[in-house]
Amino acid sequence: MLADATVDCVVARIGVRSRPDARSSGGLDASAEMSLTASARSIPGTLRQQVVIDGRHGLVTDEPVEVGGEGSGPAPHELLPAALASCIATTLVMYARTKEWELGDVSVDVEYDHHATPRHFEILVRLGGELGEDQLVRLEKVARSCPLRRSLETGFEFVERIEASVRAAA
Repeated sequence: MLADATVDCVVARIGVRSRPDARSSGGLDASAEMSLTASARSIPGTLRQQVVIDGRHGLVTDEPVEVGGEGSGPAPHELLPAALASCIATTLVMYARTKEWELGDVSVDVEYDHHATPRHFEILVRLGGELGEDQLVRLEKVARSCPLRRSLETGFEFVERIEASVRAAA
């Protein structure tokens, strides 16, 4: 006979809690809505994952051939520097629009050392427009204020719940 089992556990706690309600209830609080969601479903027989973000956007992750994947998509850890580069670029463009500044081509390169402790990012922003020194100083501050970077600097709490069918003891 199979019984449903749910296991709630905090798997890592770094910095401040991102969901203060999670600890107070002793588990996940279904009434507390987080601002973003992502779901991953394994593609059977592969290391690929079909990822759905906020129920609207999809992508597929995979692992490199060297570790048993097919290399058909980015590995999950590769999405972090990609997200950071995109966030910085978007934040700069949005700010420049409010000031009616012409940034020209905007390019953000992020190198991520995921083996270092603490993890290490090197970020290079290239702007093709002709900008004054005051504008560049302000844009440097704006780049540092990208929401993903602020989240990374603040810290996270991970609350994980594992649900599975388990065999009842005989």
